[in-house]
Amino acid sequence: MTFASLFSGCGGFDLGFAARGFNSKGAFDLDPEAVDNFGANVDGPVTCVDLTTGIPDEKLFFGIDALIAGPPCQGFSTAGKRMINDQRNHLLTLTGTLARRLSPKVLVVENVSGALSGEHARYLNSLDASMRLAGYRTHIMRCQAADLGMAQLRRRVLFFAWRTGRDIQFAEPNAPHGELRVVLAGADKQPNHNPRRLTKHSKEWHIAQRIKPGQKLSNVRGGQNAVATWDIPEVFGSVTEHERTILELLRRLRRQERQRDYGDADPVSLARLEAALGARFHRLVEGLIVKSYLRRVAPHSHFTPSFLCVFAVKSLLFIREIVRLSSRRSPCNPLHPWPACALHADRSSSSRITLQARNRRPADFP
Repeated sequence: MTFASLFSGCGGFDLGFAARGFNSKGAFDLDPEAVDNFGANVDGPVTCVDLTTGIPDEKLFFGIDALIAGPPCQGFSTAGKRMINDQRNHLLTLTGTLARRLSPKVLVVENVSGALSGEHARYLNSLDASMRLAGYRTHIMRCQAADLGMAQLRRRVLFFAWRTGRDIQFAEPNAPHGELRVVLAGADKQPNHNPRRLTKHSKEWHIAQRIKPGQKLSNVRGGQNAVATWDIPEVFGSVTEHERTILELLRRLRRQERQRDYGDADPVSLARLEAALGARFHRLVEGLIVKSYLRRVAPHSHFTPSFLCVFAVKSLLFIREIVRLSSRRSPCNPLHPWPACALHADRSSSSRITLQARNRRPADFP
């Protein structure tokens, strides 16, 4: 059996199909680094191409057994800004357009669970409708990656379309969870294992010194396994005890007083903060905005006019698909106004967590 992949990334989706006996006829992605990783680790041809211009030599793929696709998730992910008109969202519907031109027997598309949340579901629903009009049967499945045997917790949506003349019954996955130590065992003995050490005393190095095994850097969740940006003053800047109280209260309120049915946390109104802390906290809030710990975000129809949410814009280290480490700096200047559409710090700016809020209310802010 043969298959091809669109938006292939570094090839994890392709590896799964190859392991089940499928023969790759081609893979396509726009990111040259992802394509390089693919070529170094996955058998089969891979091409760096902008798929909005079409599939090169697409006639070679007509009637292929399976077409798989992992279109970009950033516009749907609750870790990002979830802009409804993010241009990357349209790549999900483009997948359907390309699939109908190739006429595969089966189409499998993977994306984040946010692709089925709120207004963003229009793109997946459009894909579903277009494939049905083309004579395909379809099925949408929500799943937890760990239930498929993976060694990580990731909520995903899988879209299936098939035109094989057969009925298919989909069962809820329930495989034993994998273990990361098993997955990574022997990785250091692979010929392409080329680790790069952090530069001593760099920002990333200082962050790594503060995050112990089992912990993560985040400003939404809390507990012993969480390290907030304000706990690393040598990188993100120092805060006073009163400023820390505001940050920790915001973190708790963002999780406990939810307004939306998606994402990990919501913005908090100035009125809600004033009710909890009194009117004299405004100067501290402005100071935290200057320090890049807070930002104003656009009003929501359910909210009062001005909102604040915890965020960090300074560089930090994060892991992407266990393939590479990278750090990026937010393009936003903390001294300039923030984009009105921003609801959360994006993935390149901050991980997400929440620490335990302090059970005290300052009687008087300076």
